Amino acid sequence: MSGGGHLLPPEWLPRLERLSLDAKRRVAGTLQGKRRSRRLGSSLEFADYRVYAPGDDVRRFDWGVYSRTGKAFVRQFMDEQELTVSLFVDCSASMGAVMSSSSEPSAADPAGTKESPKWLLARQLAASIGYMALSSYDRLQIACYSRSINARLPIMRGKGSAHRLFSFLQGAETGGEGSLGAALAVPGALPRQPGMTWVFSDFWLEGGEEELFRALSLLSGTGQEVVLVHVLSREELEPKLTGDLRLVDSETMSGKEVALTGKVLDAYKEELERYRTMLSRVCAERGMSYVLIPADMPLTDAMFGVLAGAGLVTG
Repeated sequence: MSGGGHLLPPEWLPRLERLSLDAKRRVAGTLQGKRRSRRLGSSLEFADYRVYAPGDDVRRFDWGVYSRTGKAFVRQFMDEQELTVSLFVDCSASMGAVMSSSSEPSAADPAGTKESPKWLLARQLAASIGYMALSSYDRLQIACYSRSINARLPIMRGKGSAHRLFSFLQGAETGGEGSLGAALAVPGALPRQPGMTWVFSDFWLEGGEEELFRALSLLSGTGQEVVLVHVLSREELEPKLTGDLRLVDSETMSGKEVALTGKVLDAYKEELERYRTMLSRVCAERGMSYVLIPADMPLTDAMFGVLAGAGLVTG
C-alpha cells in the first residue's frame, strides 16, 4: 500500500501500526474489536466468577475451585469491542492560507509546493490517526467541514479502507468561512455512537468562545471523548510583519488598514496566549484534551512528541 498518496511517507505506516489511540473510557461498541468493553464477553481478561447455571459453556467451568470447595463456578471475562473514531478536519479558507511570502521551502513542505503547511499537517495528522484506528479494527468516520459538512466518508473498518481515507484527504480542498458550531449543528453531522472525536483546526472561530462552547456541548451530548488539535502556522504564532499594511481576512475577504508596530504585535501575542489558555481550560473542565501543534513541526515530533506526550497515542 502506498503511503497515503503524497500525505504520508510509505515508511510511516508500519510505525503507525505499532501505535494505538488511548481512549480513556471503556467502549460500548457493536462489533468485536480490540478495545476493553464495559460488558462481559470472550476476551482473555478475567473479570469475575459466577455460580454455574445449566447451559453455561463448560470450558469456563473452574474445576480447581470445584475441587477445593465443592461449589460449581464459571469464569467470566471482559469483552473487547470496537471504538468509534470520528475525525473532523477544518477545510475553511484560513486553513489553506499561505501567510509567508518566502520562496524558501519549509520543513513541512520540502518540495516547495507552496501548499499551506497548516493544511498539510492537519491532513497528515488526520491520516495518521485514521490509519491507526483502521489498523486497530476500530470504526472510523471522517468529515471535512467549513460552515457545514463539505464532504464525508461512510463508516470504514480495517486497513483495506486506508486508501479511501488517504484519497479523501488528499483530494480535500479549502475554501469558505469556517464555523465548527454551525457544521456540527447540521442534522446527521454528529457521531451517532459514543466514541472518540478528533477535531483538527486552527480554531479561528467567528463566533468566538460562545461558538466553541456550543460545539463542545454538542459533542459531549453524544458521549464523545473529544480531542482538539490546534494547528497554527509559525506566522500566526510569531508574526514578524511590520509597517503600514492592509490585513485581509482569508475567509470573509474583509480588510483593515493596520500600522503594525511592536506594541501591536505584543498585544496580538497576549491575545493569542489568552485564547490558547482559554481553549485548554475549557477542554480540561469538560474532561477533553487540547494540544497545540505548530504547522512547521515535523510529523514525527507531532505524533511521538506532542500526541504521545499528552497520552493520546500509545505504542
